[in-house]
Amino acid sequence: MFAIVTIAGQQFKVEEGQELFVHQLEAGEGEKVSFQEVHLTDRDGKVSMGQPFLQGARVEAVVLGRQKGDKVIVFKKKRRKGYRVKNGHRQSFSRIRIESINA
Repeated sequence: MFAIVTIAGQQFKVEEGQELFVHQLEAGEGEKVSFQEVHLTDRDGKVSMGQPFLQGARVEAVVLGRQKGDKVIVFKKKRRKGYRVKNGHRQSFSRIRIESINA
């Protein structure tokens, strides 16, 4: 069984037991979170689609921890003007494990 769910503004195809990285969530490490924005579920070939969400469907997950992604360099330059700006940042992610999909 799998589901397509919106987590922190992005859509993911998730299955039970799957671990994934999402944009940082407010929940702390070890806390359980629930997502109600389920767009589609598939149980043994039986597909249910919402318009835009399925009523009563939810995906339960647990937060495993937080982590930072790779550094992204942002470099701006205007040729022949002496203008150069170098910036960078590291995106914060939450690692979650999908516990159950209830449809």
